[in-house]
Amino acid sequence: MNIAEIENELIEQFSIFDLWDDKYQYLIDMAKALPILDEKYKTPDRLIKGCQSQVWLHTELINGKIIFHADSDAIITKGIVALLLKVFSGHAPKEIIEAQLNFINKIGLAEHLSPTRANGLVAMIKQMKMDAFVMQSNSTMK
Repeated sequence: MNIAEIENELIEQFSIFDLWDDKYQYLIDMAKALPILDEKYKTPDRLIKGCQSQVWLHTELINGKIIFHADSDAIITKGIVALLLKVFSGHAPKEIIEAQLNFINKIGLAEHLSPTRANGLVAMIKQMKMDAFVMQSNSTMK
């Protein structure tokens, strides 16, 4: 499935819920389902700058596809990062870099986040795209 198809799937999943409390609960459920990040990756160099909560991101390139692993100390933030991992992980760097992420506005996420969480969302996206850019650059230099 490509990124656009995953986005459409998420739009459908979030449209099931009428209330934002239910959508937050869905994010919490996604957070709880996120695999535990190995403690060796919870280092200061892997913290995403710009997030009020602590968010660790570990990125690896496997067979031309980026695999993201992440964790947070705040459950809603962890749900948001789980959402981004669902969209980005397993795709080529170029696809990640070019992703528009229209689903964020279509599900109403941006308008229902506090300013600090909205800043954190932007910081997470920026870091994931930056990691994809670095991985793409490194693979073309070889």
